[in-house]
Amino acid sequence: MGTVTVMKFGGSTLGEDGVCIDKIIQRISNKIEGQNKVVAVFSAPLIRYRDKLSSMTDVAMHIGKNYAQSNPIEIDVLRDIYENIASNNLSEEYRNKFSNHINKFHKEVIVSLKQAAENRRFVDVTRSRTLAYSGEIPMSYLMDYVLRSKKIKSDHVDIEQWPIITDDNFEAANFLIEESKQKSRHFCELIEKNSVVTIGGFIGKTTDGLETTYERGGSDRSAADVAILLNEKYKTELDFEKDNAVLSADPKIVKKELDSIKFLSYNEARLAGMFGMKILDPLAIKEIDNNNMDIPIVITNLNDPSNTTTISKISADQSDNLVKIVTGKRNCAIVRMESIAASHLLASLESYKQYHDFLKLSPYKKEGTEITRILFLDGDYVRRNEHHFKAYYPKTEIVYDRGVVTLIGDNMWKMPKIASTTSSTVGEHGINILNLDAQEETSRILIIVDDSKVADAIRAIHDKRNRIDRDEIQ
Repeated sequence: MGTVTVMKFGGSTLGEDGVCIDKIIQRISNKIEGQNKVVAVFSAPLIRYRDKLSSMTDVAMHIGKNYAQSNPIEIDVLRDIYENIASNNLSEEYRNKFSNHINKFHKEVIVSLKQAAENRRFVDVTRSRTLAYSGEIPMSYLMDYVLRSKKIKSDHVDIEQWPIITDDNFEAANFLIEESKQKSRHFCELIEKNSVVTIGGFIGKTTDGLETTYERGGSDRSAADVAILLNEKYKTELDFEKDNAVLSADPKIVKKELDSIKFLSYNEARLAGMFGMKILDPLAIKEIDNNNMDIPIVITNLNDPSNTTTISKISADQSDNLVKIVTGKRNCAIVRMESIAASHLLASLESYKQYHDFLKLSPYKKEGTEITRILFLDGDYVRRNEHHFKAYYPKTEIVYDRGVVTLIGDNMWKMPKIASTTSSTVGEHGINILNLDAQEETSRILIIVDDSKVADAIRAIHDKRNRIDRDEIQ
């Protein structure tokens, strides 16, 4: 059984206008020199648009919404970046071949935008098709030709032979593994014949061939789904190439005494991702776990490939570092409702809407009735769906403008007085704790504060984490 490394490259690793492509080529070259086959998953590129660095996905969304509002705006930007990258990186032979593809893709975009204008809606397959043919699909074709221009034996997955099959929830699709296996023959043939196969992330197809998209950040899920799909035939591993490996806090918030985290469990990485750390999409880990697989995941610093974080089902960490990460999230909301109604609501969100961005807090009693508290990590989602929540329980109470800070570490329960030490640290810095939820069985501590105090609380707790004496931990 051969080894296939699924390498995922996001927009930030591609760099503005593809400036980091040479680094990507070097990383792929190093991997195939070790006799690994590589499937390279690409996100949409970054461009400078209206004086702001933006993902091509955001640019296409902006244009699509304008067309739906009968305000057609310039769309050449949706192809210019690919032609610019091609002119700088492709030999003349491959430049001509790619030109034929980008012309075809751009026509698809034009047709979809006209449909958005006619229907006055930028939704469902119209939206998915626009995003696909202006983002990840042309990028994956282009990177194949870049690799070929560098004399690397490569090919791309043709959109007509797409192996990632999903349901028809066009804007938040769900991976269908059995249907994908049935469509994977062409994909596996490409892997057998080549050193590298490129494929676009974020994009799926329904069983009847309509384009779909995952939620934002979905290229991580695509990489995980490729690894799941190939895991029976190959020994698969995942390599997410990032700007940095995992640190003990967000470097935009904590500026000093950050630790490099070498090992995480699936659970630790998933929680850290849910609460604001840009490690990888938590749903990517969830999909691997739900399929009962233990696929090794490595987060690699593209600029320093020796700097890595390894994620596995059970962490290989042998250190005494019990609190690995301090992180938090703003713009949260707390929903309170009667527990039976809450159970029905959450079942609906998870099974029907495939929405998982929430956690149940400890319940309490009010006038003899058990009340469930649910922490939603996206307050805007709650605002848009208030009517849906209150349909389950008319007396639902919702509190907005909440922030949450959490400590990450499967073995935190071994640290005496960790919850009380954390809460007192936050209080010593003049931050009012609105709620504290500590559950030993999940090794989870959540501190609810005012939305504006999240960064201050993270800095305070992270500083305390670094000053705890090892004797006190044990």
